[in-house]
Amino acid sequence: MNNELFPSVPITDKQMNIVSIKAIEDIGYDLQDSILLKSLTPEENTQCRQGLFFQDGRRRVDYILTYHIKKSSRAGGSRLRDNAFTRTLRRGRPPPPPPPADAERGSPDHQEHHDQDKAQRRDEFESGLLEMGLELERDEETKTPGVGFVKIHAPWNVLCREAEFMKLKMPTKKVYEVKHSSGVMEKINAFISKLTDPLHPNLEENQKQKVKHLSYPFSREKQHLFDLSDRDSFFDSKTRGSLVCEVLKRTKCTKAKFSMGLTSLLGSGVYLAAYPLHDGDVEGENAEPNDRKLLYEEWASYSVFYKYQPIGLIRKYFGEKIGLYFAWLGVYTQMLIPASLVGVFVFLYGCVTVDDDIPSMEICDQRRNITMCPLCDRVCSYWNLSTACGTARASHLFDNPATVFFSIFMALWAAFFMEHWKRRQMRLNYEWDLTGFEDEEDHPRAEYEFRVMQKSLRTDHKSQKPGKEKLTCKDRFPAYMTNLIMMLLMIGVTFAIVFGVILYRISTKAALAMSSNPVTRSNVRLTVKTTAAIINLVVILILDEVYGAVARWLTVLEVPKTDKSFEERLIFKTFILKFVNAFTPIIYIAFFRGRLGGRPGSYLYVFESYRMEECAHGGCLMELCIQLSITMLGKQLIQNNLFEIGVPKLKKLIRYIKSKRRSFQEEEREKKLQRYETDHFLEPFAGLTPEYMEMIIQFGFVTLFVASFPLAPLFALLNNIIEIRLDAKKFVGELRRPDAARGKDIGIWYNILRGVAKVAVIVNAFVISFTSDFIPRLVYQYMYSPDGSMHGFVNHTLSYFNVSHFQNGTAPVEPFHLGFRVDICRYEVLSERLRYLSTHTLNDISSRYKDYREPPWSPTPYEISKEFWAVLAARLAFVIVFQNVVMLMSDVVDWIIPDIPKDISLQIHKEKILMMDLFMKEEQGKTRRQDSVTSEEMRHGPLTRSRSISHTPCKNY
Repeated sequence: MNNELFPSVPITDKQMNIVSIKAIEDIGYDLQDSILLKSLTPEENTQCRQGLFFQDGRRRVDYILTYHIKKSSRAGGSRLRDNAFTRTLRRGRPPPPPPPADAERGSPDHQEHHDQDKAQRRDEFESGLLEMGLELERDEETKTPGVGFVKIHAPWNVLCREAEFMKLKMPTKKVYEVKHSSGVMEKINAFISKLTDPLHPNLEENQKQKVKHLSYPFSREKQHLFDLSDRDSFFDSKTRGSLVCEVLKRTKCTKAKFSMGLTSLLGSGVYLAAYPLHDGDVEGENAEPNDRKLLYEEWASYSVFYKYQPIGLIRKYFGEKIGLYFAWLGVYTQMLIPASLVGVFVFLYGCVTVDDDIPSMEICDQRRNITMCPLCDRVCSYWNLSTACGTARASHLFDNPATVFFSIFMALWAAFFMEHWKRRQMRLNYEWDLTGFEDEEDHPRAEYEFRVMQKSLRTDHKSQKPGKEKLTCKDRFPAYMTNLIMMLLMIGVTFAIVFGVILYRISTKAALAMSSNPVTRSNVRLTVKTTAAIINLVVILILDEVYGAVARWLTVLEVPKTDKSFEERLIFKTFILKFVNAFTPIIYIAFFRGRLGGRPGSYLYVFESYRMEECAHGGCLMELCIQLSITMLGKQLIQNNLFEIGVPKLKKLIRYIKSKRRSFQEEEREKKLQRYETDHFLEPFAGLTPEYMEMIIQFGFVTLFVASFPLAPLFALLNNIIEIRLDAKKFVGELRRPDAARGKDIGIWYNILRGVAKVAVIVNAFVISFTSDFIPRLVYQYMYSPDGSMHGFVNHTLSYFNVSHFQNGTAPVEPFHLGFRVDICRYEVLSERLRYLSTHTLNDISSRYKDYREPPWSPTPYEISKEFWAVLAARLAFVIVFQNVVMLMSDVVDWIIPDIPKDISLQIHKEKILMMDLFMKEEQGKTRRQDSVTSEEMRHGPLTRSRSISHTPCKNY
């Protein structure tokens, strides 16, 4: 037997026992080729039972591969149980015979051949892992039926080699003093630190470090620079797992016509899963102290919701990319605190000043008896403007002068947030030794390798000349066309659903207006607004899930080569679809509703029977606020929180139920599972895209339409406080441990945030200018008011309509609903009303509507009045000025605040100088040693030199 990878163990060791290997004959080995293994102490047995170590109790399990096994075919299959004391390599076994030519695809013979083919590929792959220096141990006798486990351990020399390949920066023996702020700033920082001390987790890392180890990319030739006194802890579990993962990604199966890596093996079912192990249990009396347990207690507990996150420990356990996500989420949540306070102040200002708002007082004054035109055809009758008193007062809570200030504040807040995050990111890069880090080479995805394999097989079949293939634009053209068509179709579906909700509002308003219940008739607007917003919310939640699946399917069709390319394409599609889905109903209410309906006597109809809806007297801002608040709160409570709690637990329960077998005895079920078995039942990590996406959409709610809903930052803050702990519980207790990935920034998400912040300035400018009454009030106060006050503003915005000009079949069925006959109704517009008021009184039979048009007695009746153009000019001027001023201020903030904190810049420069001094001293030492050897040669001759060389210890690589 060729056992070159498994050197024999000396038989003279008295502590060694001989253990036979079961089923060894199945792979061609002789029973006499037994392996001697060391007996275990009770502590080592305990560690083995926990599943964190090999069966020898010494070698740590760094990674796990799982695969499907058939319990019924144990004797005749190609299985090998590497028990507590074996590492075996299936080499030399002949390949399985091909299936009969007439075997059907679904026949047992075909399935058995398929399983043998998978086993053969596993053998080849694991042989490659052994050749790369990894150590394997197989376990098929677990309490998880149908699943076998391959435990992987990386010895010290493999870890050193991979760390050098990946250029991992590791702390050296050299330490230097970290200088903090001095003088007044130091006292201020010390005072703030003392105040916030109760808010920090109970961890040693939170203590301000006065010294820092100088870091340097690991090199086997320069091991003397590093503190290797404890090799077991030099590379932590996160780093060990990432190094092993890198080996797994590089190892290929090459015996077939095509090369298959780990991603391909996972995609084809050769392996079921691949994951690093969690450090241990988080609950239970016997749970030993570990980083996972510490994270559970100091991060994933609701009792510590008021504390800062242990970002350093998160990075140590999960890696830099996940650490950066939670650091970004923490910075975003902290920045929401001042935004929430200002938003609450704006809301309270509206509450305090609502009784002093003259337009609201005029609307609520029943003595004015202003008769308004019907809200719908035939079934709706004339109504008094005073019945809109509640809506007008509520609109003032969000439509007041403080709203403009808040919009400017939020634009600057977004700029400060982006700059603050850049500085925080640079500080983390320095603390985590990521300065100078470059993105790692990404390995091809499984789907890409399979498509290349299929193309290679077709090419080889045609040309009989094997060659290296790759996917071209021509190969992907059908997928690109499918992407374009499906994206347009999904956006069209969103528009169609918004249109359907519009029809619902129109028809429901008409139906409720026919009700005999006076309470129902008086609350028609509120009922329709609320129910339509809830329907929109339900549709948005459903379409979010559909669009997420569609975006992933479309991205899979494109077959991106690398995970990074796949993630970026998926993010782009998902963001476009979910952004359109969430904000299309809001954009319609803010900018289109009430502007497409026409005027009395010339309304715009849909399908010749549905009259387009109008805004309430106070404008559409109140309806925009209702839609925004219900959508935002609903998405946060239902989608972000409820789904994140329930779905992972439900999936975990389903996997556990599927794994059970009735043949198991009850006492076997109660036995504690191994660590790798427990992790197998956890939900696989699906990436950070869903986490970032929900926060980006929330950021859009907070910034894009904040002028209509100043309480949005407050609700976002409350949601994020819960969201952080929910995500923490999910990552620590509900998900398999992700592969630790390095990264120095949040990637494409930062560009998306900047784009949303820029668009928010424009959107808020248009909301203030066109959706609210801020500009019309300013125009009236400074151009048309007799005394410079707001008295008469409501009358100024109402125009007149002669009810005899209604289109046939559209006049109210009950014209005497108000107790008198109506000849002239009003709608909100600016017109020549002074002539009318000179011959009529407000208590006359006049009726109004809201629009800027000429009265019916004008030479140009119902035409747009000159006041309309004055207001429009003011609105456009405000948009231009607001946009440019706010963006200029944002750019000034960006220019004033440096991206790199001054102390971090100095420390990075100091590290470079110290590193140069370290190598200069090392080089000088080598030179002195070389000079001494040369002088010895000159005195004693070359013999001494040869002798000195012969006694020079050799480095072991």
